[in-house]
Amino acid sequence: MKRPRIAAVVTEYRRYSHAQHILDRYLFGYSWNGRHHVPEIDLVSLYTDQQPDGELSRSRSAQCPQMKIYPTIAEALTCGGEKLAVDGVLLIGEHGNYPFNEKGQHLYPRYEFYKQIVDVFRNSGRSVPVFNDKHLSWKWEWAREMVQLSRELDFPLLAGSSLPVTRRLPQVDMPLGARVEEAMCVAVGGVDGYDIHALEAMQSMVERRRGGESGVAWIHAVRGADAVMAALRSGSFDAGGWDPELFRACLCRSHRLVPTRQGFNHHLPSSDEIQGRMTAKDNSNTPVLYRYQHRDGLKMSMLLIEGVVNDFTFAARLSGKQKPLSLQMFLPPREVCNFFNPLTHATEQLFHTGQAPYPVERTLLTTGLTASGVESLFQGQQILITPHLGIQYQPTRHSTYWSN
Repeated sequence: MKRPRIAAVVTEYRRYSHAQHILDRYLFGYSWNGRHHVPEIDLVSLYTDQQPDGELSRSRSAQCPQMKIYPTIAEALTCGGEKLAVDGVLLIGEHGNYPFNEKGQHLYPRYEFYKQIVDVFRNSGRSVPVFNDKHLSWKWEWAREMVQLSRELDFPLLAGSSLPVTRRLPQVDMPLGARVEEAMCVAVGGVDGYDIHALEAMQSMVERRRGGESGVAWIHAVRGADAVMAALRSGSFDAGGWDPELFRACLCRSHRLVPTRQGFNHHLPSSDEIQGRMTAKDNSNTPVLYRYQHRDGLKMSMLLIEGVVNDFTFAARLSGKQKPLSLQMFLPPREVCNFFNPLTHATEQLFHTGQAPYPVERTLLTTGLTASGVESLFQGQQILITPHLGIQYQPTRHSTYWSN
């Protein structure tokens, strides 16, 4: 069988960048199912938009001369010729020196890169599979257009975070067809960067509920310790907060719950202790809460509380079950970052089979949720009705997280 040849289009290729995590795995392999796995795919061309201090593209190309660096996206896809000369494209528009807008969104040029990729497809009269790392774009209209273009030109598009496919503790999935009443993710980080990871993690679970995905009716985002504490103390979703039992389950699934009492390594913090940690001076990000409701009535809360936890946990209340279903999306230390192993493996499946291993509609919805959450904050923390997020789709019947 012919080995697929792929191109990579990235913002920058340096240590700890998403480009390094994914491209190095294509060039040198990674651990998979108890062995060292080297993809049977050739990474033959690379475009890097920026070359910061410590960038790796030139040294990697010297080590792996089959990967040639080209000055433009078009040349990377045509390998210096006139027509498309690869069988797939990795689009990694994460990290780099790009501006922020007034809403705090990082203006990564994923859409602009994608449009140049599509131009090559049009000019060549054929298209190949594309993977887009993280959310599709900071701008909803562009994200929607990206999916529409993949349908128009009939090529598979895979996108999203590594959180839905990383290992889970415990190794469980949402039962297919479960009746889910409410769900929550407690995580760390800031808006337009880490919110997408938490939203993707939740969506990969709740899309498996009875009826599949129905879309989102509204979203309400708040920022700051006072607003988050008011939600915490409200006692329920309908009162402006969340189910306290789901919150406790998330905290109890954390392996990196920040100690709040001297001499104690791991205990369930009180409300006052949580407030103290959220307002600690060493926190990089202000606490943020996104509350939203799906069209079928499912209630959702995404909570970013730096200073309280340093990982991503999930809990859901299922009809007829006394205890919440809960788990941790496992993220190993930064030096390892092997949660990129299953994400890279998913892209391999895309390029080998010509089919996305899970629906791009998931990431279209979470992209819209991310943009709408940012917009809610920008508009004075107002509730936003979201008719544009009426995105309906069905999940894969099989689980796609890393379980081997």
